[in-house]
Amino acid sequence: MSKIIGIIPARYASTRFPAKPLIDIAGKSMIQRVYEQASQATALSTVVVATDDQRIYDHVLSFGGRVVMTSTEHPSGTDRCFEAFLKISSAQAAEEGEDFIPYRYVINIQGDEPFIQPKQIEILADCLNGVTEIATLVKQIEDSTTLFNPNTPKVIFDNHFNALYFSRQTIPLLRGVAPEEWLKAYTYYKHIGIYAYRTDVLAQITQLPVAALEKAEALEQLRWLSNGFKIKVAITPYDSFGIDVPNDLEEAKKWLG
Repeated sequence: MSKIIGIIPARYASTRFPAKPLIDIAGKSMIQRVYEQASQATALSTVVVATDDQRIYDHVLSFGGRVVMTSTEHPSGTDRCFEAFLKISSAQAAEEGEDFIPYRYVINIQGDEPFIQPKQIEILADCLNGVTEIATLVKQIEDSTTLFNPNTPKVIFDNHFNALYFSRQTIPLLRGVAPEEWLKAYTYYKHIGIYAYRTDVLAQITQLPVAALEKAEALEQLRWLSNGFKIKVAITPYDSFGIDVPNDLEEAKKWLG
């Protein structure tokens, strides 16, 4: 298996939920919960938080985590991951010298999913054979609310598990079938927002301009598909739950049991 680094982007100035990484969830901050969950994934050689804020930086150090400071100017977590990858690789190469083995892949672990399962990371890592350019997870949709929710991106993929398209619309449209029957007639998948990038590909996609499809759907991965990159999908049985706004904290309590 290729050497993999897990990077958790964590910025302070979220528009909908400022200071989100530092919120308390049953005695631990959200970023600590994400870090501890990711650290259980045996496929990862290293787990690092990439932040743009001194408060988050100091907090990660306080619970014994590894963290790197990055620019406040990054438009996406992908860009933040790339800067963090470059800094960490450079520091490790200087420290380890000839013993340093370069990372082949970066896994971008969402900093607002405190209940991510280590197994989800392992499933994604199993796709990373050196040929795979980008990989992500999908999960079967089992209820109509999720199926028709525009805040839940859907994905269709080919017989080789390469993504064909991501959309906030319900895809594919089943012609001649009543919408309430769609789940019975077809297997739909939603996107689970964790990405793995081959490091040379990560360097390329962070230089791409915004694509028309990306702008239309507000989905960053459409920029990569528009430019000919392949995104491998792996099916996970595990769901995910991201905390986007303060009201999501009530739902988080249910996940804690």
